[in-house]
This record gives sequence, structure tokens and C-alpha cells, in this order.
Amino acid sequence: MNKKPITIKEIAKKLNLSASSVSRALHDHPTIGLSTRIKVKKLAEQLGYVPNLAAISFQKGKTNTIGVIVPELSEAFFATAISAIEDVANHRNYTVLFAQSHDDEEKEKKLVEKMLNHRVDGLLISLSKTTSNFSHVEAFKKNRIPLVFFDCIPARKDIHYVVCNMETGTVEAVNYLLKKGHRTIGLINGPTTLYASKERKEGYIKAFTKNRLKFDPSLVIDCDLTEKGAEEAFDILMNNKRKPSAIVTFNDYIALYAINHAKKQGLDLSKDIEFVSYSNLPLFKYIDFGPKASVEQFPYRQGEKSAEILLDLIHQQENSNEDTNAYYKVYIESQLVEKG
Repeated sequence: MNKKPITIKEIAKKLNLSASSVSRALHDHPTIGLSTRIKVKKLAEQLGYVPNLAAISFQKGKTNTIGVIVPELSEAFFATAISAIEDVANHRNYTVLFAQSHDDEEKEKKLVEKMLNHRVDGLLISLSKTTSNFSHVEAFKKNRIPLVFFDCIPARKDIHYVVCNMETGTVEAVNYLLKKGHRTIGLINGPTTLYASKERKEGYIKAFTKNRLKFDPSLVIDCDLTEKGAEEAFDILMNNKRKPSAIVTFNDYIALYAINHAKKQGLDLSKDIEFVSYSNLPLFKYIDFGPKASVEQFPYRQGEKSAEILLDLIHQQENSNEDTNAYYKVYIESQLVEKG
């Protein structure tokens, strides 16, 4: 059996000191003499004493830990965003707890509860595609724990968030296809519950309006962002009376699903149909038939900025008992990247 961790009380007993004196000696408190501090630290090292961070955090009312919940840790976008969050947190002496919801609202709710139970000082969250109710995140507000949304956010005004400007990115994407001579352009969008889907649709409509072209709602198909959903959306578009010669897809994964489906149907990807998407995944430079262009969403910048805002909010709260009604709303401009 493993031995129990050495405690301050055991060190105090061996040196015939009070537990409080040992604690102060370990923290170099000026009320404890140098010789006593040296003896205490030497014995603590010999016994293999490890500070109980949980107890220290409880005393301070602070854990120096932030939580991060994302849909999928394996996705390139979130992997990059997480690297940025960790870089910022490490620089400011914070530990990060990561969790993934797997795009499931119920799992997301349980993870939020666990983050509260672990007493994180703040939370960063990118919502799952199925989340439609936000009561689970209200607990953070009630407990005065800072919360910042990034990438996938709810359509609410009373929140802090960092997102990429998908509306302007979509305008760029449609304009790119219009300049290439396409006039019938489809949009395979995401679930209506996502704020990002709303932005994409608004940008799509704006691009047609600015170019004095009629918006056709039958060319916008929502899907659940699965492979099957992408294939069904593609089939609906290709069976439309106005069959599109180009399609804008919600992200690069949806583009890949649709492209693979199109190839199975014998379509010529150099003549029959052209794709533009979002995310600008690095792997596309190794693929022969990928989207012709992709909207860069700058995940590192999103992760970096959201982490900075969260840690600033934590610092502000520690130094003030008043709640602020001002909210951080940060838009990072997207950029269309042509694939050649």
C-alpha cells in the first residue's frame, strides 16, 4: 500500500513546533527565524513533503485554474486555439483544465457542473452544435465566476465573447466565386441553433444584394454537420431547378464530405462543381481535389484573445466587489485564402 502524504502536522511534531509555525516557515514568513526556516525546509525535503494545493486554494478562495470546454479536442481548429490558451495561461501562472463535449448538449451541461465543482477561477467555452438552452452557464454568473465564449457562441447580448467575423468572410467567399463567373451558388450551412450559421447566411445574402443579384432561399440548405447530413444537403442542391455550379460549405470538413460524395456520383470537380469553405485546414495542401478557397478563422488569435480577456476579468473581480455591465465583444476579421 502507498503511504499517505506527509503533512505539516507530522513535520511540526518531529521538530516540536506548532503547525502554524511550520506553515509560516515553509512560506518564508518574516516572523520565523532563519535557522528555524532552514530546519523546517530541510526536514520537509527529507520526508518528501508536497504542499496540499487544494487546501491552499481553499484558504485563498482561488485555485489559479481556468476551465476550457470545446466540442472536439481533436479538431485542428480547437487544437490550435488550445495551444494559444495554454500559452497565455502558463505565462500568467494559471493551470488549464480541458474537456470536450463531443457536440452534445447534455454532456456539455455535466462538464460545466464539473468545472464549477473543481472551483475554476473562470471558464472558456465553445458551445456544442446541439446546445439550444443556456441555463447551465447561468450558474457561473450567479457565482460571480467569469465566463468567456469563443468561436461557437450564443446569440445573446449579456456575454463576453471572441469570434471570427463570419459575415464578412462569407461575403468574400461569394464574391470570389462571382468573379470566377458563377451565378448559381449554393450554401450548405450549419444548424440554425448556431450563431455562426446565422452570420454565414447573412453574409451570403449581403454578397448577392451588393452585386445586384437575386437571393434564392432554395439554394441555402441547413445540415447537422455530419457526413450524412452534408451528402443529403449536396443532393438537395444538385436536384434544384437552379442547379448550382459552385457551393459554399459551412467548414472544410463539410466540403470534404460533399466533394467525396460528388466524386462517387461521377461529377468532374474541375468542370461541374466548385467549392469554397471555412477553416483553412493545413491538410488541404496535400489534397488534389479540395475547396478552391477557404476562409481563415485564425484559431490561435481567437484562443489567445479569449484567454487574455478571461484572465483580465478574473483579475478585475479580485480587485473589485462590483459587477460590471460592460461586456467584451471581440470580432477577429477573417481572410479568404485561395488554394491555387
